[in-house]
Amino acid sequence: MRSPAKPKPSSHSAVKTITTIEAIDAAYDLAGLTRSRRGKSLPMKRDARQQPAAPEELMRPAAQPAAAANGVHWLPVPGWELPWLWSGFSTRRGGVSRAYCADDAEGELNLGFTTADQREAVLGNRRLLAEAVSGSAETPLVTVRQFHSNLLVRGTPADAGRERPRKADGLITDEPGTLLAVMVADCIPVLVADRKRRVVAAFHAGWRGTVKRIVETGIGRMRLEFGSRPQDLIAAIGPGIGPCCYAVGEEVISEFDSQFVYSRELFHEVYSTDPVRNKYPMLFLTQRAPGHSDIGPQTHLDLVEANRRQLLDAGIRAKAIQIVGGCTSCQPEWFYSHRASQGHAGRMMAVIGIRDASPAVKNRR
Repeated sequence: MRSPAKPKPSSHSAVKTITTIEAIDAAYDLAGLTRSRRGKSLPMKRDARQQPAAPEELMRPAAQPAAAANGVHWLPVPGWELPWLWSGFSTRRGGVSRAYCADDAEGELNLGFTTADQREAVLGNRRLLAEAVSGSAETPLVTVRQFHSNLLVRGTPADAGRERPRKADGLITDEPGTLLAVMVADCIPVLVADRKRRVVAAFHAGWRGTVKRIVETGIGRMRLEFGSRPQDLIAAIGPGIGPCCYAVGEEVISEFDSQFVYSRELFHEVYSTDPVRNKYPMLFLTQRAPGHSDIGPQTHLDLVEANRRQLLDAGIRAKAIQIVGGCTSCQPEWFYSHRASQGHAGRMMAVIGIRDASPAVKNRR
């Protein structure tokens, strides 16, 4: 006996099926994916907003650093002339270290306890920076042991005397008389201040810390612990490796894609402007992983913009965010770069603090 024929789908069912497929395709498109008609997923498609660029087009030059009376060259934050606030970003110029400069050059301002430098020189440099920013070399400087996390701690004057700093990548305080400091040599330093409640914070944001939303987390802590309101906050993003130089691979791209809906707006396709490389690319082929070779096109990450977006998402007004500028990789005359020097680099600092209103400090100024 013949089995009954299967009923043909009605036109209504066919329309419903097509509508469902279109909805699925729309969802894939929103996520930056393409559905395979054979049931196999395809790789992430290129975002149309990722326009090709030359490195110099993406460069954010830094303003001319200020020169302190003690010889330290540092970058104040434009517009942050608040009478109660200390803040600034160091450069490599103006210290006593000899580890990273030519034999006939002046000393440099390495602020990290690196294996190549002498501890006494670094301590002397830290006093010079504290004097340049606060007016006194005796101003306590609080640091942390950074490990690319989103961990934050409250900085106190007692922390300045710790032989082994606490592990964290961010510091917050409302106590006057102390400078909070994070160290960088390519990563992005971010400073935040509450103009009304006089609370300050410093964040160290490499790509891992940025993916972990250290800036958003830190501002959340300021709101929770000190009652800070986003409309009262001002922020400054200091020198770090810029989108002109920061080539990354698929691992980094995937991490950002997994966390931020706007991730593709943070990447740029960058071509080499070296005429020899462009004419003879085969001469420069390497065995390095995609995204880490010196020949283009490469995908470059804009860490400054990534952290600016986090400041905006945390509620800070766009006009209240200052981008100080400067690329640590392509401006070696001013900055240390871990990547550009293949690891042989000193460290710079971003510092922020609340002025001590005691008579002793007033007399020093």
